[in-house]
Amino acid sequence: MKMLSKYEGMRPYRDSEIPAAMKRIAESEAFPFLASFTFPDRSLDEVKALLGRIRTCRDFQVEVMWYVNDQIKKRSISDFKVSGVNWLEKGRPYLFVSNHRDIMLDASLLQNVLYDNDMPTCQITFGSNLMSSQLVVDVGRANKMFRVERPGKLSMKAFYEKSLLLSNYIRDTLTVNGESVWIAQRNGRTKDGDDRTDQGLVRMLAMSAEGPGSLVDLNIVPIAISYEWEPCDFMKAWEVYLRMTHGDYVKKPGEDMESVLSGIRSFKGEVNLCICKPIMEEEVAKAWQSPKGMRARAVADIMDMRIHGAYVLTPNNFIAHDLLHGVRRWAGLEYDEGEEADFMAHLKHLADFKPENPELLKNIYLGIYAKPVDNHIPAIAQK
Repeated sequence: MKMLSKYEGMRPYRDSEIPAAMKRIAESEAFPFLASFTFPDRSLDEVKALLGRIRTCRDFQVEVMWYVNDQIKKRSISDFKVSGVNWLEKGRPYLFVSNHRDIMLDASLLQNVLYDNDMPTCQITFGSNLMSSQLVVDVGRANKMFRVERPGKLSMKAFYEKSLLLSNYIRDTLTVNGESVWIAQRNGRTKDGDDRTDQGLVRMLAMSAEGPGSLVDLNIVPIAISYEWEPCDFMKAWEVYLRMTHGDYVKKPGEDMESVLSGIRSFKGEVNLCICKPIMEEEVAKAWQSPKGMRARAVADIMDMRIHGAYVLTPNNFIAHDLLHGVRRWAGLEYDEGEEADFMAHLKHLADFKPENPELLKNIYLGIYAKPVDNHIPAIAQK
């Protein structure tokens, strides 16, 4: 992997850095837990020896991370379905722009899909807010993750410079190194069920080149991931509730990592990952005919239409939609009494948060599952 020195603070590990990272992982306090989770049938000494033999990022992804994802699927996913792989050409790098529901799994599950279909894995954006320990940094950078600065308290100038650096890095990764990249359609996970591509993301991607070709060259492929049971659904609803009722929400130290672990552990039921049709040159050209200030939104709308149309809805989505709107439109059509009872039993756990306004919290929670119905139906109608 050839990368300029200006990217030193953000790039994944080079292969030459992998042995030292594996040694640190094997010596970390969390190693026994990580080893027993990933390789439940192997001893700690066997797993430590395995890490000692790993020499490249690819080794780490194939020999360790593939099994991490496999264990997550076995323990918390009842059925994992993939569609749209036929859109991808082997040997061609893509910019995967995905809706973002889980901090780790949205991108990590895609890595297994690519590997299982004899395609190179991709680099993955890695929020600086997650780099909470050396162990996280080692696992992330060995897994081809690169650092992305969160806006935080950056000045406008500093944020512009960081955005330009990120834009150049993504373009160079794709067009110079020939590696695919995964990035979320927005900053942070969708917490209200409404997956919308941030037009700021489109502007950032276009910063490193001129004209509509600035996006065409990236080979943008939208990704839609749908969870039967939303990872961290209660935590997401509670965060939105506190923002609405208190005006702000300050994350506790380590909260992002707790969300990672909760997403891994929680039961997700059926999960569908759809690789959508790539964004075509003529689509970008048409979007570029919009007034200058509307171009990014026009491109973002194309991505959203792909993602919304590729949702795989489950009974939970239709049950929540009926409950939120006080109707029974989908009863007997998209869900039965047993599925409704299961959802209602799950919904009762909202009371554990002891909200001052239970109805508001319930409606926020229902929206997480209901909004995909509102987005999917018009997207399908326009196909």
